[in-house]
Amino acid sequence: GLSDADVQKQIKHMMAFIEQEANEKAEEIDQKAEEEFNIEKGRLVQNQRLKIMEYYERREKQVELQKKIQSSNMLNQAR
Repeated sequence: GLSDADVQKQIKHMMAFIEQEANEKAEEIDQKAEEEFNIEKGRLVQNQRLKIMEYYERREKQVELQKKIQSSNMLNQAR
């Protein structure tokens, strides 16, 4: 049969194997989390960028409208 030393060696071998598998799994989980984080971050940045652009477009339209109103008022006063 197997000697104590052989059994110890087999157990050590199994433990090393399990540890390696666990490390690989942990690495995989880390990478996945990193990927998901980057995707979500990109999505949030894009959303905020769109909101800012919309805000400035609205402001520009308001300014344009204001200018039109002012110039028509000036025309009316000039008459």
